[in-house]
Amino acid sequence: MKPVSKIQHHYDRVAPIYDHRYDRSGGKAYYNHISRHVMEGIPKEKTLLDIGCGTGLFLSRYRAAGGNGVGLDISRMMLNRAREKSPSSGLCMGNAEHLPFRDESFEVIASLLAFSYLRHPVQMLEESFRILSPGGTIAICTLGKNLFTYGLPAVYQIGEAIGIRHIGMGNFGEHYYSEREMGTLLREAGYHHILVKRISFAHVSLATPLFHLAKKFEPFVEDHIPYLAYNLVAFAEKPE
Repeated sequence: MKPVSKIQHHYDRVAPIYDHRYDRSGGKAYYNHISRHVMEGIPKEKTLLDIGCGTGLFLSRYRAAGGNGVGLDISRMMLNRAREKSPSSGLCMGNAEHLPFRDESFEVIASLLAFSYLRHPVQMLEESFRILSPGGTIAICTLGKNLFTYGLPAVYQIGEAIGIRHIGMGNFGEHYYSEREMGTLLREAGYHHILVKRISFAHVSLATPLFHLAKKFEPFVEDHIPYLAYNLVAFAEKPE
């Protein structure tokens, strides 16, 4: 199975349980944390494209802040869930590396937890640059390289081999980025005013007691030892 088809099949299969992971309990706390960081770095009340929108969790947040949103995802079943949650949002099935939109169509582009799946991240950033209006903002939240994520590919391979039906549990060849790598990708795609930082020490994959303990230390880790945080969040602008 081709990588994109494999990812598409996985998320079609887990769509019914996706919100149980990210819209309840510790998963909701984790998703609220990363989405808050993204929201703080982007303009409100604009027209946004959410790449890898899933069930529309971030679209709902952006619309609640006064903006308009369009979501793109490769999974038809995830988009069906998004339509239930945000029926007035525009939703489109498609590939992030071949965006089906006109030049300068959006003022803001966001992508949460999808960038690591891309086989051609440069192409996605170039396509995003094309459809972003001059002065527009892109925000990407993705897994970063750290002590914990080095072992994830092996865990995912084992999980896939024994048939665990778990969000993201599959051998998809994910790539985890350093701050320098992420900044270089954005710069080479033509963006400027680039900011990359690490967030979220308390990751949803932690067992509940460990998650709550990590949550207490999260502000300290993010400020003083960010290398231990799981995610990167990157912001950049298209020159006017």
